[in-house]
Amino acid sequence: MTNDISLFEQTTAAVSYIRARSLLLPTIGIVLGSGLGAFADKITDAVAIPFAEIPHFPKSTVQGHSGRLVIGAIDGVPVAAMQGRVHAYEGYTPQEVTFPVRVLGLLGIKTLIVTNAAGGIRPGLQQGDLVLLSDHINFAGRNPLAGLNNDRFGPRFFDMTEAYSKRLRKLAASVAESKDFLLSEGVYLCVLGPSFETPAEIRAFHVLGADLVGMSTVQEVIVARHMGIEVLGISCVTNLAAGIQPEPLSHEEVMETGRRVAFQFTQLLTALIPAIQKETGHA
Repeated sequence: MTNDISLFEQTTAAVSYIRARSLLLPTIGIVLGSGLGAFADKITDAVAIPFAEIPHFPKSTVQGHSGRLVIGAIDGVPVAAMQGRVHAYEGYTPQEVTFPVRVLGLLGIKTLIVTNAAGGIRPGLQQGDLVLLSDHINFAGRNPLAGLNNDRFGPRFFDMTEAYSKRLRKLAASVAESKDFLLSEGVYLCVLGPSFETPAEIRAFHVLGADLVGMSTVQEVIVARHMGIEVLGISCVTNLAAGIQPEPLSHEEVMETGRRVAFQFTQLLTALIPAIQKETGHA
C-alpha cells in the first residue's frame, strides 16, 4: 500500500473498483481464517475478485488463504466474504492488515463475522471445537489506530467494552443448538507470530484469562468497532496449544482440522447469516 495518498482515498479507490465489478450491496462481511475458506463456495451468484486486482489491497502469502473477495448471497442475504486474510507476521503494517475491513465498512456492511484458527488453552477444549469469542487480549504489540485519526472512519477514542456483540453471540448459540451442537465462549489472545508459542507463554496466557491463542483477528475487530460495525467472532480450535498436546505444532495440522470441521462450520454460517439479517433488519 502506497503512502502518497491518504488511507481514506485508498479505501474509496478500492471500493470504487469493487462496485464496478459487482452491483450487490453487502450488509454482512465475513473474514475466513486458515482452513475455513471453503465456506465461500456456498455463496450464490458470486463475483470473486482476487486481492491482487483490488487497488491498494494487501495480498495474502499464507497457505490456506486463497486471497479473494467473494461477493454474492447466502439464502438471499447479500454478503462479502474474504477468502483469506493478511497478517502482521507477513510484514504488513497494522493499517495494511486492517485495510480490507475498512473497505468492507465503506461497502456498507453493518455486521462483520471474523473467523480464525486458534490454539486451545482452556482445559476441556478439543480439536475441532467452534468457540464464540467473548473478548480479546491484544499481545501483538500494535494498534491499527495509532497515528492521526480520520473522523470519517470513526472517533479518536471509542468504547471496546463489547468488542464482540452479546446479542449476536446469543443468536449464534441458538442457531448452533438448532443444528444439534453447542458453542462455548472464550477469550482470544492475539500474538504477533509467526512462531508458535512456547509452553511457558501458554501457561502465562492461561493465568491472564485467555482461552484461545492466535495470530489474527484482534486488529480487524478494533477497526470494525472504530467504524461502528457490529462484530461476531468464531474460533476453530485447530490444535491444542504448546505444552498441552505432546506433539509438535504445525500449520499442516491447523489446515487439516479446518478441513475436518468445514461441514459443521458451513452449516452454522449458512443458517446464521439469514438469522442475523432477520434480527438486525438491515435491508
